Formats: sequence, structure tokens, C-alpha cells
Amino acid sequence: MLAVVRSSTLLGVDGFPVHVEVHVANGLPSFTIVGLPDASCRESRDRARAAISTSGLKWPDKRITVNLAPTNLRKAGSALDLAVAIGVLVASDQLGPDLITDFGFLGELGLNGALRPIVGALPLVHALGEVRPVVPPGSFREALLVGRDPVTAGSLLGVVDALKGKAPWDTLDPNDTPESLIVETSDLIDVQGQPVAKRALEVAAAGGHHVLMTGPPGAGKTMLAERLPTLMPDLDDRSAFEVSRIHSAAGRFHELDLIRRPPLRAPHHSASLVALLGGGTSALRPGEVSMASDGVLFLDELGEFPTGHLDALRQPLESGEIHIARASASAVMPARFLLVAATNPCPCGVGKWGDCRCSAAALTRYARRLSGPLLDRFDIRLAVDPPDHRKVLTGDHNGPTSAEVRTRVSRARAMALSRGVHTNRELAASAIDRHAPLTLPAKGYLRRLLEDGTMSMRGVQRLRLMALTIRDLESEEGPVDEVDLAEAMLLRGGDRQVGVAS
Repeated sequence: MLAVVRSSTLLGVDGFPVHVEVHVANGLPSFTIVGLPDASCRESRDRARAAISTSGLKWPDKRITVNLAPTNLRKAGSALDLAVAIGVLVASDQLGPDLITDFGFLGELGLNGALRPIVGALPLVHALGEVRPVVPPGSFREALLVGRDPVTAGSLLGVVDALKGKAPWDTLDPNDTPESLIVETSDLIDVQGQPVAKRALEVAAAGGHHVLMTGPPGAGKTMLAERLPTLMPDLDDRSAFEVSRIHSAAGRFHELDLIRRPPLRAPHHSASLVALLGGGTSALRPGEVSMASDGVLFLDELGEFPTGHLDALRQPLESGEIHIARASASAVMPARFLLVAATNPCPCGVGKWGDCRCSAAALTRYARRLSGPLLDRFDIRLAVDPPDHRKVLTGDHNGPTSAEVRTRVSRARAMALSRGVHTNRELAASAIDRHAPLTLPAKGYLRRLLEDGTMSMRGVQRLRLMALTIRDLESEEGPVDEVDLAEAMLLRGGDRQVGVAS
């Protein structure tokens, strides 16, 4: 007899529908699974057999063939365990085929028949379509966020009894809701001094402009970067679902609701290329660049990252997505993040802010770690001076709070949305003249920058977009003037490079 059970599999951050076809026929007892399963999928044979036997059900001593359709799609993970077991029960006449028509089945089976949580429940449930998902209790609240009226049971036998109408589906007590992992957010007002750096973060948050901060240890670079997400507005419904889907696919989703705050990811410089970009398994798990999507990717000690890792960021910085290609499969994952990097001015760290002990050769090697094309992606380049020691211990916190800045940033981003983009940095070159026209003095200012070789044409375009963001923050209309360009040029730092101690 043939049974067809609906389920789904995970590839990258996307779920794909899978039809688990189970055929039970007379012959020597055997179990064959086909349809490009990975090792964890092939092992479902043993988990399903043990779960069926320990649940008091009968494992058919016949020839069992399982096909995972479509056969051209790589299947990975243990989420298909429950669908395989249900298919065996239907194909062996222990469960009526009409009872599973309206359901899709997801879950990992324990040898005692228990249903265990799965990685990527959010995209997997979403991929099932309109059928009603059956999920493990540990994945039920995540499945609820998709809004497909999921049901749950604690074991394989509980699923079978609920399908037959012998017992109700399990219910979760709202009073037993686990606490969400909410981290107390810091505030921009915690940063003492640094008015230029605070203004730079505001412009970066509003326009999506990447930031490079150079300064000695203890100047406050990390403190500033960690507060950048607090300046960004909450994610809209579409972005919140996408970010939640990515974190779910990575096994890092622990919230009770969709992720509404922009994420902050800060990988260590010893992270591998796979950890940074994604991949690593047949399921092609998302990396840090995808986990930071719609948020901030902070690279501290930028000069310590391998050159290959940094150069690999150039493509996702421009396209907003990362393409992972392997011999067995390929995937495209979101990677629309705001890059913030911090670096010391030289190997010894003090540079022009102290008595630099680095030789000229050491400075040259340090500067070569960052390629010109990568540096060109940073619209804002800040020299972060150490705070005034006379003011550090006074406890006097001046400047705007994160909430005040976030209000202006939200208004500026709304203006960018009216132009058809999330942030001004995404504006195409053909749209710059239309959305960021120049006054006559501003044209003269840019002409001088081009004539003396201070900036390239691409740099001039980025400068105009930063000036447009500055006008949006001030809620000003009309063409970009020379004052806006001068502030943007100040934040760009006159195209300063790192690795120079003087």
C-alpha cells in the first residue's frame, strides 16, 4: 500500500514542501529511503522503527520504500522523522489515509516515541502551505507565529490517538510560558562626550551608511557600536518575520513573538569563513552576515580578521544577500546589514594618540590588511578620540537619548521609503539626481573635490547620499546645499585610511 504524507525540509533559511511517499509491499524485510536524503534523514529509519515499536504499534516486517519528493532537492535534518513514521503506519493499514489529509507533520522522534523540538520550525511550518501543522511541544509556540493553527502532541502515540479521535491534542498552559530572553538595552546617553561620533551613528542608522571607527583602546569604539541598534526603529511585520525566520533556521530563536528589534551580531576575529558567511552543513545554515540582516554587524579589531574573510563581505554589502554554493546544494540568504567596524590605528594601538612604538614596516603591513575596495564601502570614517579624563568621572551625561535619536531616524527612514528604498544608501545611481539635487554652491564644492583628486565619482555619489540623509534628519526639503556636503565630508573623514600612526 502507498501513503503520502506532507512535510517540509530546510535549506538555508527557506523551507521547502516535501511529500513523504511510503510504500509497503510483500518481500524480504527491508527499509530503503531515497530522494537525496542526508545522513540525518537516512537515520530516521532507525528512529522511526524504535519509536513505533516502543509506542505499542507494529512495525511491518515487509519491504518498505520511502521516497522524499521532489527528488532533486537535498533533504537535511531530522524534521521528517514524524512524517516517515506516520507514512509507515498509514501504508501498513494501522492508520486511515483520510485522517492525515488535512495535516502536515514535522518533528524529530526519540527512541521512546517522544517528539522533540526541531531547528527552523518557523520556515518549515510556513512551507507547509494551508495544511494544519503537527509539531512537537517544544516547537509549538514558534509554529503559532506563522498563524496556521498548529496542533501538538508529546509523543507519536499521542499523535496517532489524536488523529483517530481517541484523545485530544495537547494544550500548553499559558502560565507555563517560558520567559523570553530579553536583554536590557543600553542607551546612547551612557556615552560621555563623543558628540561627533554620536552624530555619525545617527546618520548611519538613518541612511544605512557603513561606519569605520579608528582609535586607541579604551576610546569607546565598542560602546558606541553596541548602542547603534538602539537608534534604529522597530522592524515592520515583513522584516520581523524575515529576521525571525533566519534566527529560527540557525537554531537561535528563543522569543515568544517575532523579533522586533534590529539584531546586533559581533563575531570574534577567529570565526571561520563558514561561520561568517554561512553553510557548513548540507542544510546550509545561515552565518553571521545573515543573522545580522536588518540589524548591525559589528567587527571589532577589524585588522585582526583574515583578509579573505573581509574581502568576502564586499558582495553582500552591495547586493544585500549572500549566495552560498556547494557541490550538493546552493542557497541565497538575506544579508542586508549595517556594517560597523572598529580598529586600532596601528599594531601597538596608540598611534597618533600616544607614543607609537611601531616601525614603518609594521605600519605598512597593518595597512595592507584592509583592501581599498573594502575601505571604499565605509561611508563614515571616524577618528574616535579618547574621552576627556576630566569629564569621565563627573557623572555628567549630556546629549540625546536613544529614544530621541530613534524618533528622528524613524522619520528619516520614512522619507527613504517614500523613495522606494529602505535607506538612502540603497538609492540607485540613476535616482540620485532626482532625489538629491544640488544647489550651485554644492556643485562647485563637489567639482573641486573631483578636480583635486580628493574623491572618486563613486565617492561623490556616496557623499551626496549622506548629505541627503542629513537633510532628512533635519526634516528639510529642497536641494542638497554646501553645508550638508561639508558635514558629510567631515563624517567621511577626508578619506582617512587606517594603519597610519601620525
